[in-house]
Amino acid sequence: MQDTASSTSADETALKTVAEARGVTREFRVGSVMVQALRGIDLRVKPGEFVALRGRSGSGKTTLLNILIGLDNPTAGHVFILERDLATLGEDARARLRRESIGMMFQNAHLFPSLTAQENVELPLRLARAESAERIRLAREALERVGLAARAHHRGLELSGGEQQRVALARALVHSPRFIVADEPTGNLDSMTGRTIAALLRETAHNGGIGLLVATHDNTIVESTDRVLQISDGKILE
Repeated sequence: MQDTASSTSADETALKTVAEARGVTREFRVGSVMVQALRGIDLRVKPGEFVALRGRSGSGKTTLLNILIGLDNPTAGHVFILERDLATLGEDARARLRRESIGMMFQNAHLFPSLTAQENVELPLRLARAESAERIRLAREALERVGLAARAHHRGLELSGGEQQRVALARALVHSPRFIVADEPTGNLDSMTGRTIAALLRETAHNGGIGLLVATHDNTIVESTDRVLQISDGKILE
């Protein structure tokens, strides 16, 4: 097993997919019972494509997202991110791949309330040990992309729920990822704010050439996507 990811294992300007699952199965034991969370999942997300993963609670959405970003391993099957097989990468290399090429959003924005919007957006760059001037520049650009440049110096607790999610999107974008996963990003928002976030996600995918996979119950997001995958009992329905 390799411990490092090849930085140029694929020409990222010519990628056919940013994320792909082939025959992915996930089983785990609960007491004496073996639970099949995922059953032979196949999916592909292309650059610039906005895809919804729709399903009821317990259908396997979050399990699949965790496997796609290398936080969990499939029982069987393979996952490819930027056409690299995650099974060939050690934990350090997977973490580096997430830092450099994957953005993440969740139902809760997970902002540090004592930090400003800009400081929250800078966090991935701090982990990557970017220089201070570069962090500030990139964070400001990311906040401008989501329409929050004027709120850059407001702390998390001073922002509305929709503004917090826009900061979370800016944070997901700040390191120029090729693939973004979002788990119920509008789950805590009112319908009007949800539409704003849905439009921003669509614009992010199409204008940035970013593959974006969002797990959601929200029809507003579903209607904004290019394609909808329905998951039920751990299977993608045809």
